[in-house]
Amino acid sequence: MKNLRPALVLTLFFVLVTGLLFPFVLTGIAQAVFPGQANGSMVMVDGKVVGSTLIGQSFTDARFFHPRPSSGGYDANNSGGTNLGPTNPKLLEGAEGFDGVKQLAMQYRELNGIAADVVLPVDAVTRSASGLDPHISVENARLQADRVARVNGVEKGEIEKMIAELTEVPLLGLGEKPYVNVLLLNQKVAQLP
Repeated sequence: MKNLRPALVLTLFFVLVTGLLFPFVLTGIAQAVFPGQANGSMVMVDGKVVGSTLIGQSFTDARFFHPRPSSGGYDANNSGGTNLGPTNPKLLEGAEGFDGVKQLAMQYRELNGIAADVVLPVDAVTRSASGLDPHISVENARLQADRVARVNGVEKGEIEKMIAELTEVPLLGLGEKPYVNVLLLNQKVAQLP
């Protein structure tokens, strides 16, 4: 009993401190300092949640920018990449029920009217690791700009201006190339006359 009491007291103490007090304090600080991020970075339109800037969504209508391909169908409950290595023939050629890079490139070129000699950005024809990437490269967005402008009946310059306004640069400019959040970009497109 002499050894049991300190063990129970310490266990109770750490449960209270690390299991209750610490999470409540961090949640309170997050709500006070970063309320938008603490609540999921939700995007509201007319008082209604239309998505999150952190999770990609499927946009298939030709008037909108299309996101990076997803193997999970943009379902947060079914997140996951393909786990196919760069030398796996299924990644390039595809398999039953799975479009490979070649099929994705063909579809992308056809949809956006891009010639076969134009090198496509990697994110246009490969899936992200989570399958829920909310961003596309600026290069990918620019290749889609002609189609989005044509279908919406606006000048390409207006679409390029939207892309430039929403371009994000990675922290300290390190690593990745600049990118654009597809949901925020499509929100601007939806406001076109």
